[in-house]
Amino acid sequence: MPIDVDVALKAVLDPIEFSWSSSDVQLYHLGLGAGADPMSPRELRYLVDETPQVLPTFATVAATFHATKPPTVKFPGIDIELSKVLHASERVEVPAPLPPSGSARAVTRFTDIWDKGKAAVIWSETTVTTPDGAHLWTQKRSIYARGEGGFGGERGPSSSEAAPDRAPDFEVAMPILPQQALLYRLCGDRNPLHSDPEFAAAAGFPQPILHGLCTFGMTCKAITDAVLDGDASAVAAYGARFAGVAFPGERLAVNIWKEDGRLSASVVAPSRDNAVVLGGVELVPA
Repeated sequence: MPIDVDVALKAVLDPIEFSWSSSDVQLYHLGLGAGADPMSPRELRYLVDETPQVLPTFATVAATFHATKPPTVKFPGIDIELSKVLHASERVEVPAPLPPSGSARAVTRFTDIWDKGKAAVIWSETTVTTPDGAHLWTQKRSIYARGEGGFGGERGPSSSEAAPDRAPDFEVAMPILPQQALLYRLCGDRNPLHSDPEFAAAAGFPQPILHGLCTFGMTCKAITDAVLDGDASAVAAYGARFAGVAFPGERLAVNIWKEDGRLSASVVAPSRDNAVVLGGVELVPA
C-alpha cells in the first residue's frame, strides 16, 4: 500500500501502557555487554539487584521489552513489509535519571515523511509519561523504507554529519560477542534479520546483523564509561544516525571528541576498512 502522507501525519497512535522491572534493566544491560568484568564495581552498577543504574537508551526498548513476535510496520497511512525497513536514526532525551522499575504511558505521532525517490524516510516522536503525567523521556526515531518513495512528497534535508577533522580525544574498543544479537533480541526485538540466516540473506546480508539499537546502546555505554566515569545519570540526551551495519563477532572502535559542552563520536569497523556503523553520535551531559 502506498504511503498516505496526510493520513499518517494527522494520526496519533493509540497510547501504549507498559511497565518494567529491575530484572528487565539488568537483561538489557547484559545485552549491551555489561558485566564483561564481573569483578568491576563500575560494571556491577549496571547489574545490581533491585536498583541498577539505568542507561537512558533503555527507553528505546522499554515499551516493547516483553514482545515475542516480530514487529510490524502498519499504522494509519503506512503499511510496509518489514524486510524493506532499516532503522535510520534514534535520539532519547531524559529530564532526569530513569528509574530501575516503573509504569508508563507512551504516545507516538509521525512528524515528517520524506520522499527520497527510491525510498521513504519516516520520522516519529514518542512522549512517555508516568501514570500521573510526569515526563519520563522523549524518543525521536526515523526509519528508511526501501522502495516506498516516489509519492511526490518533500525530499527533506540530507544528513551527513562529518566527524571532527582532528584526532579523537578518546578511542574505545567495542567487541561484539558472537551470540550478542541472540541475547539482545530477548529485549523485545524479534526481527528475524538478527537471528535467521535465511531471512538475512533474503535481505541482502551475508549473515544476521546486530540490532542497530544494540550498537546504539553499546556506544552510549562506551562513552559513559570512558568519559563520564560510568555514571548513567550524567546523560541528558543521546542520539545517533545508523550509517552501516555491525556483525556479531566483530570488534568495533568508538572515536570520541569533546565538542562545546557535548560529546560527539563515530563508530567504525576496523576489519572492514573502518566502515562507519554509527555516525552523528551526540551525547549531551546532564
